[in-house]
Amino acid sequence: MRFVLTTRYGQDVDVFRHGGERFWYALLGLVVLAAPWVVSPYNVGELALVFIWAIAGIGLMLLVGYTGLVSLGHAAFFAIGAYSHAILLGYGVPFVVSVPIAVALTAGVGALVGIPALRMTGVYLAVATLAFERIVAFTIEHSDPLTGGLRGMAVEQPSFFGLSIVNDQLFYYLCLGVLVVGLFGAKNLLRSPTGRAFVAVRDSEISAESMGVHLARTKTTAFAVSAGFTGLAGTLFAHKAGYLAPDAFTVQTSIQLLLLVVVGGLGSLHGVVFGAIFVGYLPQALAVARDVLPAAIGQIPGLELGVFGAILVLFLVFEPLGIYGRWLKIRAWFDEFPLYRRATHKRQKSYLRTERVH
Repeated sequence: MRFVLTTRYGQDVDVFRHGGERFWYALLGLVVLAAPWVVSPYNVGELALVFIWAIAGIGLMLLVGYTGLVSLGHAAFFAIGAYSHAILLGYGVPFVVSVPIAVALTAGVGALVGIPALRMTGVYLAVATLAFERIVAFTIEHSDPLTGGLRGMAVEQPSFFGLSIVNDQLFYYLCLGVLVVGLFGAKNLLRSPTGRAFVAVRDSEISAESMGVHLARTKTTAFAVSAGFTGLAGTLFAHKAGYLAPDAFTVQTSIQLLLLVVVGGLGSLHGVVFGAIFVGYLPQALAVARDVLPAAIGQIPGLELGVFGAILVLFLVFEPLGIYGRWLKIRAWFDEFPLYRRATHKRQKSYLRTERVH
């Protein structure tokens, strides 16, 4: 077991806790940088899609995992980012300008959505965000001059120094770079007073308010930041897809994003990456399973959505800490062997005194 000796106050907010973490993250960085030169072009594209899912997952993790606000409408922010970016490119706006504008627009919409959601929690908030997703979908389908309606619209593909952005390796490194910057940005946000306010609201709104946290401002900020990250992922997805249509942003997309943060591990940025890998490759696994399973099962319409829901429920019941939580338990077992006790990670329900106030 590793014990870190604290010798300065700055260690409490360091990104890496010790030299071992720096070594393993550096090794991981070398692996992902070399991947496009080793794996097939198809897998390079799939890894880029995993990075896009992870960027969107950062946004939903900040809202669900760190602020405690459940959303089933993040497919709407995903769509707003993708469509606004594609529309700006169509009007000749440069790529480096259209992306920040699309992200700012999506964050602004997220802040507006957060305002009426201030008085709602739990299932009521989830239903409200689901209704917002349906409103955005209806607007996209009936805005033919801008979005192409049900026909969809093609996405302009800009180039840098003569290289098209749809180049597999260039797009892979672009998505990887955005993901790394997004993870560091989210990590630093969570270490700031704003991030600590997010966590305080999640743990107990009454306690947070008694300590001076402005609930309305904090929740609105959480919605705005979450929508901004999801919109950023949408801008990259627009280039990955090459053609946008309303059926690419449905309730299933929202469920996949929620599945990502739950399966990966709520309240963990590591869980975002684990969940993105799981969600990114699950559709391929289901496509293979359809060919193997009997026709009576493999040809069931909407099988993917049913499997997503079943996995979500199973993780909530049997492994609420997700894949990253399971990894922490495995690592603790090796660290403490042979003195490890099964009750080490036994879940116990505890209440703050303020939560008993009605």
